Amino acid sequence: MNGVNEGGRRIASRQGADDAPSGNEPRGRRAVAATVARPLHENRDGVEVGGDDGASALPPQCGMDSQVIGNSGQALLDAVVRETGPAPAWAIVWLHGLGADGHDFEPIVPELVRRDWPAIRFVFPHAPVRPVTINNGVRMRAWYDIRDMDLANRADEAGVEESVAQVEALIARENARGIPSERIVLAGFSQGGAIALAAGLRRREPLAGLVALSTYLPAPQKADTHLQEPARSQPLFFAHGTQDPVVPFQAGQYSAALLQKLGFAVDWHSYPMAHQVCAEEIRDLGDWLSRRLST
Repeated sequence: MNGVNEGGRRIASRQGADDAPSGNEPRGRRAVAATVARPLHENRDGVEVGGDDGASALPPQCGMDSQVIGNSGQALLDAVVRETGPAPAWAIVWLHGLGADGHDFEPIVPELVRRDWPAIRFVFPHAPVRPVTINNGVRMRAWYDIRDMDLANRADEAGVEESVAQVEALIARENARGIPSERIVLAGFSQGGAIALAAGLRRREPLAGLVALSTYLPAPQKADTHLQEPARSQPLFFAHGTQDPVVPFQAGQYSAALLQKLGFAVDWHSYPMAHQVCAEEIRDLGDWLSRRLST
């Protein structure tokens, strides 16, 4: 059985995917720490642990095995948190891909944020560690199990529902901190994007927007049964690489078209790249977010 890796964000150059650096490189982490007001990490207690450098700031007791119940009654995931200014009035919850972790998109903050934006709290949660069938049962960070290469049946439905509940708990915590749902954006790459779409479909209280990068809607045949009427008002930024070997470009196109048919306002973008993120995409996403943040 061939394995699959939906994680490990790669930043492509303007020429495309051929000369992209590896997503495992800590590209821009120091730049992030210099740009934002407070580099933080949070455990499931919501305890903020300061530090410039990733997981090294976390004490051993803050590991993924702890179980602390949040305001929604759902166990809160550990998360990397970056705030671009004091007292953030907006939040962006950003979900990584398979096999990566919350640090994967942390370096995107200084590349994305613009000077005229209000203060934002970026929340980069770590997915739980679980066996992934398609990767011979190897345990890794994953939002759900992948049992089949067929995208229609690729996502483990129980795992999707579990992760949606965990994301809802993170949103509820931002609500409790004083940030209403209409000022929260839910974003995700690859497997994380699938959860962002699944959660967005089920929202009874609309978010400020959804961001789906190099991803697909899980269980599309059941989308109309999961859809909540208020969810249709959420704007959606959907982007995909035309040369994506992991999540086929056609899968992204199909998902975007289906969501548009269901009533979502989809802002679709395609780029000549593989399973990664490129500078043009970050620029376009920044433009889209500027319109959301100005409301």
